[in-house]
Amino acid sequence: MHDLMKQQKRAGFDVHALSTLSDTNLSSRDKKRFVKRYDLSKSEGALIDLKKAANYLWNFEAETAMEKALTDLKPDVVHLHNIYHHLSTSILKPIRKHKVCCVQTLHDLKLACPNYRMYTEGSICERCKNGRYSEAIKHHCISPKFFPNALAAAEMGFTKFRHAYERTVHAFICPSDFMAQKMIDWGEPASKFKVVRMPVTMRKPAFRGGGYLFAAGRLSTEKGYDLLIRAAAKVPEIKIKIAGRGPLQDELQDLIKELGVGNVELVGFKRGLDLANLYRKAEAYVACPIGYENSPLTVLDAIGYGLPIIATRIGGLPEMLEDEKSGFLVDRGNLDAWVRTLKRFAALTKEERDNMASASHKFAEKKYPDAAGHAEFIEEIYKSL
Repeated sequence: MHDLMKQQKRAGFDVHALSTLSDTNLSSRDKKRFVKRYDLSKSEGALIDLKKAANYLWNFEAETAMEKALTDLKPDVVHLHNIYHHLSTSILKPIRKHKVCCVQTLHDLKLACPNYRMYTEGSICERCKNGRYSEAIKHHCISPKFFPNALAAAEMGFTKFRHAYERTVHAFICPSDFMAQKMIDWGEPASKFKVVRMPVTMRKPAFRGGGYLFAAGRLSTEKGYDLLIRAAAKVPEIKIKIAGRGPLQDELQDLIKELGVGNVELVGFKRGLDLANLYRKAEAYVACPIGYENSPLTVLDAIGYGLPIIATRIGGLPEMLEDEKSGFLVDRGNLDAWVRTLKRFAALTKEERDNMASASHKFAEKKYPDAAGHAEFIEEIYKSL
């Protein structure tokens, strides 16, 4: 979002933001319009929790802030990103009132799924299809506690009953064909979906001299890192480094010790130059989720470096490589398939790895725009509306 705003400013647009207040916000001339942000991850007493629940369903402060922004700025376009739960669908009402052109980029599955991911109880879940949002309560999709699940189900049912997004958003921008098709399969209007690939920064090809495979992301169940560790235990000749943090961090570290895996290292959360160096020295990038992915930024970074991609055949990942040419696709959740694929990559000659890396770089250049090109595609959608 910030990268797109930068490109739009360079193109001569007057760009403003509406967000929640946070210590981690970047500097913004629009900060005076930002609204209070509540921590939805913890209980803070009955009264505060009740207020948070009310804002979750309808944030009156955000509605007022949007109304004032539209009145003061008179924008030609409102571009939504992840407004769920914090700003809430309350901001859609003034957008409809002012009859402003509205688009939304879908970064996750929240338009259809109460928990964003279509993943719960250790597997892919599409139980809420056709409006059966009570399934989110039955299967504790949000939290082990009853109330957060009931609140999420109520919010989803309320939003869909009112067709809040469908009546407000003129075009949904999807970074992957998978995302667009999944939303259409769930009953969203096909004519409103536009696929625009996320931008890729083409960098000098990776040095690839570190002798390891690299993975990065949140250490959570749906990312499949436990499966990768179990597969790596059977392929000791290949080293893997995993960067990130999350709820499974201790559990994954325990699994490495339990299996005596000496070729997998959890390197912790990395950013900036430290993260870039991990990409530059890797032989290939591994994306091993067992849940749906849209268009992961980590994979976009990897193909920007020209790394071969080894990825689960799920969600938008098959769109991000050419199987057998710029990388390998592996069947979801299949330990034996992961073992075979890791062994296969380990057996590649240097020339074969170089050819695969070159194919990945060329694939990225052909399929993905740079930041300026991405902004131009978005502008074309604005103009078409």
